[in-house]
Parts: sequence; structure tokens; C-alpha cells
Amino acid sequence: MSQHPDPYSDLPPPFSLPKSQAEIEEIQRRRKRIAVETARRAPFFAGKLDHVDLERLDDPEEWRKIPILDKEMLRALSNEEFYRDFCIAPRREIAEYWRSGGATGRPLFYPRTHEDMRYNMPGFRRTYDCMGSGPEDIAFNSFPLGIHPAGHLWARAGEQMGLGMVWAGAGAALPSSIQLELIDTFEPNLWMGMNSYGLHLANMAEAADTDLAGGSVERVLCTAEPMSEAKRTKLQRAWGAEVFDCFGMTECTMMGGESPAHDGYHMYTDLAFIEVLDPDTLQPVAEGEVGTLVVTPLWGNHSTPFLRWSSGDLVTLRQEGRHDGPYAVFPVLKHAQRTIGFFKVRGINIGHSEFEDFMFGQAEVNDFKAEVVSGEGNDEFRLSVEFKRGSGAEVTQALAGRVKQTFELSLAVVVLETGTLGKEFEKNVKAPRFVDRRE
Repeated sequence: MSQHPDPYSDLPPPFSLPKSQAEIEEIQRRRKRIAVETARRAPFFAGKLDHVDLERLDDPEEWRKIPILDKEMLRALSNEEFYRDFCIAPRREIAEYWRSGGATGRPLFYPRTHEDMRYNMPGFRRTYDCMGSGPEDIAFNSFPLGIHPAGHLWARAGEQMGLGMVWAGAGAALPSSIQLELIDTFEPNLWMGMNSYGLHLANMAEAADTDLAGGSVERVLCTAEPMSEAKRTKLQRAWGAEVFDCFGMTECTMMGGESPAHDGYHMYTDLAFIEVLDPDTLQPVAEGEVGTLVVTPLWGNHSTPFLRWSSGDLVTLRQEGRHDGPYAVFPVLKHAQRTIGFFKVRGINIGHSEFEDFMFGQAEVNDFKAEVVSGEGNDEFRLSVEFKRGSGAEVTQALAGRVKQTFELSLAVVVLETGTLGKEFEKNVKAPRFVDRRE
């Protein structure tokens, strides 16, 4: 845990950390009612919350009378309907807009008020504190800087916590080759960015004979993309650094971060009310069982009154982890790394997360993209791969054989030059590794 004094410790939660579970429960009791009262002001919720008793929101059965909300419900609205019926803040109060996460579907752009921003910053500040980062650190920020909020919010939060900050942005803003030069020049000890971009920079460093693993970076901080153990191991080996992951949503804020125990995300339950539900019955699951994540922001809801937001993430939640210190007051969430994403090719289901774990477990593979395309008679599974330098044709054949043995599917392997996929991925907030191109 951090050994640095918290510059916000004299302020009340959520600007400082709560000291006990009882304090968190009191915050939730007060703020849940305010969240429902706020939502009732939105035409979108007209008639949907009238049956909910505000005096009994601490009763789980009463709370579950609030309907689940998901992204498809909001995407069904036109832009005019979304800003008229769901968003409630007057224009004069808006500070900025945040682009919704996700790599598919129409993105939504959420207005954030000046008051929202006061309450959204603590979650980002806590990620540094939880991982043990402080004023002696120089951070190199390669997150996208712009309407997707993570990059600029972390940059601001880092400066508020006393860190030095390089506002590099992603590769689309500052070419990856220049980023590697600046990392060598500035010698940061913290690199921040999407894990897919971290792998891309590592691949470029290898192609340029740059010893990234022997450099100055001691910690890597990622978010927004699933972090499997295979991907974490590959990042740690490539950067020679300890890898930390974080969990947040643009519908809420940064909600959880890892400590050096790496036992999951310490979820800031004074900032958001967390539920883990059975995907079919929408009833709570037992502690430690896999369920779908449902979140209600408790503070940053002055413009977008999200209630019981279902993100589609499958997770587990435990009240205690292997950590100690001030963040032990929060429960620990783990992403199950399971999603509904899969290809069905010639009758065989290929799970995206399982295939990604398999590929990043191949020592000779630097990066990849999987596509399904229409063929003559049968669909074709096409795998574009960047191999480590010096790999010959036998490596390509061996990989195709291992894929067939593991997933019982023949495929075409396309060998790409190092950096090809990185340039393509740089154009996207999240790397589109799986693409269905069937007509």
C-alpha cells in the first residue's frame, strides 16, 4: 500500500477513504435515496419508479423493485430523446462530455457537470494510492486523451496526487516510435495505457532492438480491456514491470484498483452501490459466485441518473481479500474474463476470451487479430499474426496445428510485419482483435 500521506485525508468521504464498513453503509443509505429521487426527475423514468418506497430502500426486496437498465435501452433512444428524456442537467452546468466504453454499437456521450467532476476524481486518485504510487513517480500516460475520459482524468488525478505526468496520449496522437524515444529520454517509472497498446509498444521496441524490460518502468497501469493472466504475464515479461489493472465505467467513474496483493479490484463502495446478480433470475448470488455486475453511482449522477446499471460484466465479489491497510475496508471484485463474445464457425463455437488466452500463451506470438470471412461454401477463420523476429515458416505451421488441436478448427494464418496491427489498433479506443466480416 501507499506510504505517502493522502492530501485529501482531512476531507470527508468520498474525498477521503471511509474508515469502516458501518461508515460505507451509512453513505449508501443516504445516497441511494438521493439517486432515486434524482432519477425521478428524468422523463425516461416516468412511471418506472412510482412503486418504489423511498423509506425502505435498505430492504433488498424494495431496492430490487427498481428495473435494471442497460446500454441497449439507451441506444434505442434517438440522440434528441436521450438528451431530453434521460439527461437532466441544464447546459450551463455541463463541464464536459464522456464517450461511453465498448468496442461495438453506437457510442453514447454522457454530459458531466462541474459537481459531477468533483466526485468523479477520487476514484482516479485512489488507483495511484492503492498501488503505492506517489510524488516520487514520473508517469508516462499513453491512454487516449480526448472525449474518452480515462486518459485526461488520470493525468489530472496524478498531478493532484503529486506525480509528474507526461501527457503523451495514444499512438493516434503521438506516434508509437516517438513514444518509445520519450520513454527512453524521460525515464518514467510508471507507464499507463491500454494493455493492447502496451503489448504493441513492446513489439515495436523488440523490432528496434530496444531493451524495454531493462528500462526505467517499474509499474504498468491499465484499464478498459480484459486482463487475463496470460496477457498480464506477457506484459510483465515485455516491460520488466509489475502490472496493475483498474476497473471503471464511464456511466459511473473509476470504481476499483489493484493493490500489490493483486487479489482483485478493491471496489470503492462509497462511490457506487455494487450488486452481483444471477444473469437469469437477477437475484443476488452467494459471495464468491459468478454473476452479472449491476452498479448505481452514488455521487456523480447530477446529469445522467443511472440506476441499477447492468454493464454485462461477469464478476465475483468477496468482502475480504489478501490485502491489508486502508483499502481493506472495500470488497474485492474479480472479473470472470467470461463474456458472451464468440465466433460460431462451421458449427464450432470459439470463445473470444479463451482464444485470446491461448494466443497470448504462445511465446512466439507478439500480436494477433482473428476474423471470420465468407468463403466459397464454408466460412473461413483467418488469423493474422505478428511473430517474434527470426520465426520461420515452421512456426506458422506449428501454430496452425496447435489451434486445430485445441479448438478443432482449421484456419488460414496470415503473417504480418511487426507493427501492422498496432497501427490499425491505434485508430480505436479498444483493440478490435475479433472481427466478424461475414456477409
